Amino acid sequence: MKILVVGSGGREHAIVWKIAQSKKAEKIYCAPGNAGISELAECVDIKAMDFKALADFAEEKKIDLTVVGPDDPLVAGIVDVFEARGLRVFGPRKNAAILEGSKVFSKGLMKKYGIPTAAYEVFDDPEAAIKYLENADYPIVLKADGLALGKGVLICKDRKEAVDGVKELMTDKAFGSAGDKIVVEEFLTGKEASVLSFVDGKTIKLMASAMDYKRAKDNDEGLNTGGMGNVSPNPFYTKEVDEFCKKHIYQATVDAMAAEGREFKGVIFFGFILTEKGPKVLEFNARFGDPETQVVLPRMENDIVDVFEACIDGKLDEIELKFKEDAAVCVILASGGYPEKYEKGKEIKGTENFKGKEGCYCFHAGTKFADGKLVTNGGRVMGITALGKTTEEAREKAYKATELITFSNKYMRHDIAAANR
Repeated sequence: MKILVVGSGGREHAIVWKIAQSKKAEKIYCAPGNAGISELAECVDIKAMDFKALADFAEEKKIDLTVVGPDDPLVAGIVDVFEARGLRVFGPRKNAAILEGSKVFSKGLMKKYGIPTAAYEVFDDPEAAIKYLENADYPIVLKADGLALGKGVLICKDRKEAVDGVKELMTDKAFGSAGDKIVVEEFLTGKEASVLSFVDGKTIKLMASAMDYKRAKDNDEGLNTGGMGNVSPNPFYTKEVDEFCKKHIYQATVDAMAAEGREFKGVIFFGFILTEKGPKVLEFNARFGDPETQVVLPRMENDIVDVFEACIDGKLDEIELKFKEDAAVCVILASGGYPEKYEKGKEIKGTENFKGKEGCYCFHAGTKFADGKLVTNGGRVMGITALGKTTEEAREKAYKATELITFSNKYMRHDIAAANR
């Protein structure tokens, strides 16, 4: 099969890496890809949002399967464009990707179908939101309705912060039209958990659990980011939590989307908070998480192309997902200053050290080649993943492996998967 992967981050590198192990994969393309992906696939200079050019390319090269990585093209309807041309594509259609594309929609869906989530109110007028905040309990959470690169969520400790947050999202448009509407949500306390799943419209199969580290600095301090590291399995995702979520959340979400005429095929990412009153859904994503993918796929034993095809064909019930017992830890190497201002173009050295290194992987995110050199090209530069028999072993291996990579202003958290979190 000829397979095209759309995207350019660490998630897409992990997906390409996993596809490359498939018996079915004869030729892999990636648009636009990155420096690391180029070692496994032919990178094509087409942006992820240029649907016409991507579909033209898929037709010209007779692509058998396209896999869409990022949220933006899914929410904007890339799957609909491909399907209209008779092209085979993995991912939800536009009317299903709204599960991630609109927090107002997803909160309303959960409320309607009794899926556990935080109490909330929706506002499209900043003055009304500010008035509501006069009598609210604090801390409180503000969420931009639309996509905001994983950063449109503000946790506000008092009324002043909340009012400033409303202005940032709705008046100053820090995330553009994503802030036309906002969700004001009760602040929940507890450990966070992530679970990725494959869905074929009716059947859902769970991948391994994971735990993301969103804040930029150690001890969960600093600004929200796209993710600074991850561990799988999640140490707090117990058998009891799993049973509750299977009973009240997973299948219920798939059935709710079907009942709304929004059949979901692809990946649903469930983001939970494990409260004293049980798990509650914080967010849905309509695609593989980043960096969750970099810890989940190295543990996955299945041929991923088989799973993609089963989802498209509505035959996921015939697949048994299998995962290694090993734990996986991913540490993100970022550019100093991320997620705010940072410099690009810093030369990266040491990637060759990963060749033949068992159970250690270097997934490129913001990288490219310039004048024959590998250089930084984003805030999150690489994800260093390691497998181990225990979380402690995987953590030790991952941090040791981070020493193999050098670039100016390299930054990372030092508490990913720490036992005392």
